[in-house]
Amino acid sequence: MKREIEPIAYIRTDFKEKFGIPRQSGRAPSLKAEVVFLPPFRSPDAIRGLDGFSHIWLLFDFNKAQQAEFSPTVRPPRLGGNTRVGVFASRSPFRPNSIGLSCVQLLGVKHTETDGDILLVSGADLLDGTPIFDIKPYLPHADCIQNAVGGYADENAGHKLHVECPQALLHTLPEDKRAGLIECLADDPRPSYQTDETRVYGMRFAEWNIRFQVQGDILRVIEISIDKAD
Repeated sequence: MKREIEPIAYIRTDFKEKFGIPRQSGRAPSLKAEVVFLPPFRSPDAIRGLDGFSHIWLLFDFNKAQQAEFSPTVRPPRLGGNTRVGVFASRSPFRPNSIGLSCVQLLGVKHTETDGDILLVSGADLLDGTPIFDIKPYLPHADCIQNAVGGYADENAGHKLHVECPQALLHTLPEDKRAGLIECLADDPRPSYQTDETRVYGMRFAEWNIRFQVQGDILRVIEISIDKAD
């Protein structure tokens, strides 16, 4: 009998909302996250041998981006939000089946009394609590294709903002959170069609609210405060 697809785990990250999440996995490599297995998949046998791999694929559910009707085209933010491309020529979360794919670094396995063995990963681009459908090891000989072409996604793929954050503000965060935040901000959280240099943006990161402005290629952090919504 064919089984219905169901989550086997979920992920814990510092992102409580979509705004600010890196556009692709690996863009903010200092970000740490945890993959927590659900019963009955919470078995050490299920991950036997996984610690021999440096990276893993996460197949996940865009559970906050589902839509009732199929749309054959989407508007990628990196194309300004006005140019349409085919949904299958994009990594938009708005898909016929809301399945996402993310490659993350496997840092290790941590045993806990409450949640069993947890996978410690870095570079994830997932919302906190995202359901995970499957986990597969990354195979360098098969998954890395030399001279591959990325179409329109190659345009400005390496572009980063220069982030200026006063040390007094940055030091309000725990040391292990600082690099990940700076990497997320450098990836430019704004939709590409928003260019108002006077606008103040707000981004939730773990238990903090981050407020910033962008002028040209410089992003300036102007406030870091405790997120009262938590």
